[in-house]
Amino acid sequence: MCATLVSSVAVAERSDINLRQGVTDISEQVYGLHMTIFYICVIIGVLVFGAMLYAMIFHRKSKGAKPANFHESVKVEVAWTIVPFLILVGMAVPAAKTLIAMEDTTEADVTVLVTGSQWKWHYKYMDHEVDFYSLMATQQEQIANKFDKGENYLLEVDKPLVIPTGQKVRFLITSDDVIHSWWVPDFAVKKDANPGFINEAWTRVNEPGIYRGQCAELCGKDHGFMPVVVVAKEPAEYQSWLAEQEAKQLKAKEEEQKLLAMNMEMDELMDVGKQVYQSACAACHMPNGEGLPGVFPALKGSDIAINDMQKHIDVVVNGVPGTAMQAFGKQLSLKELAAVITYERNAWGNDTGETVQAKDVNALITGN
Repeated sequence: MCATLVSSVAVAERSDINLRQGVTDISEQVYGLHMTIFYICVIIGVLVFGAMLYAMIFHRKSKGAKPANFHESVKVEVAWTIVPFLILVGMAVPAAKTLIAMEDTTEADVTVLVTGSQWKWHYKYMDHEVDFYSLMATQQEQIANKFDKGENYLLEVDKPLVIPTGQKVRFLITSDDVIHSWWVPDFAVKKDANPGFINEAWTRVNEPGIYRGQCAELCGKDHGFMPVVVVAKEPAEYQSWLAEQEAKQLKAKEEEQKLLAMNMEMDELMDVGKQVYQSACAACHMPNGEGLPGVFPALKGSDIAINDMQKHIDVVVNGVPGTAMQAFGKQLSLKELAAVITYERNAWGNDTGETVQAKDVNALITGN
């Protein structure tokens, strides 16, 4: 009993510091390759350092040992050429087999376009009318040490990527701005998201579950706040979720069209705008609208938030090239865009009294 307990503890300790075995066939191959190379390195280390230690102890000068002279020994030169070559071949064969398997994205059952942007992920199901942004959901109070940190601190999102189990899922990975890296350790998938390029990866998850990762490429101020969460569901449950998402997004588009013929009241715009601002804008411009001097401009009392409404709408919708100001036109709905711009023009004492409606935002986007 004690021996079993000690063994279990030892295995657990090893798993904490060793490469993760993962939940896919590829991740198991990667783990097996890692351990194979590790044991080869251990054997080489034991032999080399063992030979050195033996020579230092039993062939030291104090024992009267005299150095051998084997300059230009053909046998030695052949040995130290052939042996490393054979070792490298022995390492290269399984490595090549695993790498080829990792890069084989053919015959995929599901294809998802993964787009990184500062600092969130966008997922688009290529065979369905479903796409959404996935943002970190960890409370700001935890980050500011006002609340205790949760179990999945900085690894929580509002909308996780959902994939089916037992099916090959192909990822097309790119970026809207700078280089990001989409990394899920349990899948043995880590691919750079380069602007203007598409990298491919794939996975086939064997068991349902929640699998977490994060951006693994330093991509800017909020690099540490860009988690990845993937939920693997049984195929039937996945299809049900997919149909539900398609219906929701279709309904949202229909509601937006109705909204174009309506005017929202100031109170509703301010309530919705405050929520959007806190989730999408406050990280840079601060909850009080005062920004970070020299880094992010203040919205409180700013000329753009008080005077030029069209310019204000354009900046929020299209962003500002060459700066950290993102384009939110594809990230937020017309209602959310109208609400957050209205909020910025009337919060913190700006008090313009002006409302921005969905039709105003749509007019700028469509040019009509």
